[in-house]
Amino acid sequence: MALINPHVNFNGNAEEAFNFYKSVFGGEFATIMRFKDLESDEFPVAEHEAHKIMHIALPIGNNILMANDVPESMGRTNENEHRSKISISAESKEEADKLFNGLSAGGRIEMPISKSPWGSYFGMFRDKYGIEWMVDYDPKFKGKI
Repeated sequence: MALINPHVNFNGNAEEAFNFYKSVFGGEFATIMRFKDLESDEFPVAEHEAHKIMHIALPIGNNILMANDVPESMGRTNENEHRSKISISAESKEEADKLFNGLSAGGRIEMPISKSPWGSYFGMFRDKYGIEWMVDYDPKFKGKI
């Protein structure tokens, strides 16, 4: 079965966001690569962007959450205009609460986590970095959606 590994763009705060995500999910980063690590004559890096994240990866179960900082030369990304969401299928109601409460801290709750009209335990929010998340627990699937 194929895995889906979300990749998110940030405007210079990818490392801060991923340290926050790591505090909620646990684990260790599989990769942290900075723009300065790729610098060459063919790929010059501005001094103010040298320490920004070129690639970061946080394994979560069998999946990997990945991100980068968008170089200023490519324009700004506007997280608040993203309409894509990262969806988490929890394995228990307790795990759903832990992830929802942890990831939504400092963010904006769009739908509080509770029993949904379709029968699962569901909630949505935009985290403090502007990324939208959905957390769901459905006992029929036990995190296997």
